Order: sequence, then structure tokens, then C-alpha cells
Amino acid sequence: MSLKEKADSLKKEAAGMAKEVEGKATGDKIREGQGKAEKLLGKAKEKLSDKNQAKMKFDQVERKQKKHD
Repeated sequence: MSLKEKADSLKKEAAGMAKEVEGKATGDKIREGQGKAEKLLGKAKEKLSDKNQAKMKFDQVERKQKKHD
């Protein structure tokens, strides 16, 4: 995961957390729900990026092995 992607996902999580806390404090269930959804989206983006990077590394190793066979 690049630093930019990491920063974007963390920013999304932080914004979501802020909205969730705001919703809880004001009793606004819609705002609270929006915050939870945004926070989950940030976490999902991070996990997907991590998965994609792991697959790229696996593919690199696999190609190197095929070259040596």
C-alpha cells in the first residue's frame, strides 16, 4: 500500500469516526450510521489494497520460480 493510499484510507476512517461520534452526541442516528459506513469503507479500502499488494508479491515469486525451472 502506498503512503497516499494509506493516508486516504486513514483519513476516511477518521472522518467516519468523527461523524459517528457527532451522531451519537446529538442523537442523530442517520449521521451516526453515515459515520459507521464511512469508517468501514476506509478499513475496507486498506484491506483491499493490502490484499492486492500481497497478490502482486506472490505473482513476482511465482514468475521467478518459473524462470528457474
